[in-house]
Amino acid sequence: MPDSSPAQPPEVEVSAAAKATRRIELTLHRPWFALYARVKPTLVIGGRGQPVQWGLGTWQVPSDQTAAIGVYLFNRMWRFGQAEFALEPSDPPSLVYRAPALPFRRGRIRIQTSAATRS
Repeated sequence: MPDSSPAQPPEVEVSAAAKATRRIELTLHRPWFALYARVKPTLVIGGRGQPVQWGLGTWQVPSDQTAAIGVYLFNRMWRFGQAEFALEPSDPPSLVYRAPALPFRRGRIRIQTSAATRS
């Protein structure tokens, strides 16, 4: 008679280096006056996109590798406001994205230098 217990998946050993992650802060600023409305940003980390909201958010990235971080805006017709940043393991974990006021310009991502510049 065959065994009716569910098959157990093989255990995969993951090294501590593969699990090493760190948290980063990303503040997403939209301009107070823009020629577009109801547009929310999309964040791309390591090739995976996810919709996000304006303001401060935290994400997990590898602590021992360079993390490719990108942000863009999408208004049902085209993508705009694209900005990319390669976050090195030695960089501070706080970034700021500034969206453009016009729907055909690029955004920008910079390292946040101090807590005094937060708004």
